[in-house]
Amino acid sequence: MSTSLETLSPCLSICHECDLLNDVPPLPPDGCARCSRCGHILFRNPANCVDRTLALTISAMMLWIVANLFPFLSFGMPGNLVHTNLISGVISLYEQGQTILSIVVLVTSIIAPALQIAGLLYVLAPLSRGRRLPSARRTMRWLGHIKPWSMMEVFLLGILVSMVKLGGMADVIPGVALWAFCCLIVVLSWALSILEPLVLWGQLDRAERVGGPERQ
Repeated sequence: MSTSLETLSPCLSICHECDLLNDVPPLPPDGCARCSRCGHILFRNPANCVDRTLALTISAMMLWIVANLFPFLSFGMPGNLVHTNLISGVISLYEQGQTILSIVVLVTSIIAPALQIAGLLYVLAPLSRGRRLPSARRTMRWLGHIKPWSMMEVFLLGILVSMVKLGGMADVIPGVALWAFCCLIVVLSWALSILEPLVLWGQLDRAERVGGPERQ
C-alpha cells in the first residue's frame, strides 16, 4: 500500500522566489508549505500522490499506444483519402530531405513522452506497494532531464495549423489517434502536476530503509 497519506517529516526548503532557507514543520496530507518571508508555496503534500499519478500514467500509456497505432489524419478527395499516423509523418519528413526536422518531431512527440511514461511506471508501480526497483533514483533524475524535450503541444499546434490551411483544398478528417494524442497531452500534464517530487523522494527513502540500499 502507498504511504502517500502520511505526514511529511520536517525539513529545510529554499524558497525559489526570495532564496530564504525555511525550516518547514511536519506537513499533513493535502497541506502546503509556504515561505515565511514572501508566502510563496514551497511544496505540497497531496493525498494519494503516488497512486493518483500512477493511475494517470497508466491512462497516458494506453493513450500513447492508441495515438501511435491508429490513423492520425485522413486527407484528400472523397474516394481517395490518404491515411497518416505519427510515424508515417516522421518518415515523410525524412524522405523530403527534412532530416533534422524529422528527428526533432520523432524525439519530442514520440520518444520523449514514451520515456516519461516508462520512467514514471518504473518508479511509481513498485512504490505504490512500498517497494522500489534498482536505479529508481537515477530514473527520477533522468525524468527531470527528459521533461523539457516532451513538446507534444507544439506538434499538435502545428497539426491544427496545417488542418486549417488544407481545409480549403481537400477533406481533412481527424482520426482516432488525433483525439488520443490530445487526451494524452492533458493526462500526462495532469499526472506531472500532481506528482510532488519531495513526496516521491521521501517514499523512496522509506522503501530503501525497508528493502536495503539501492544500487545506483
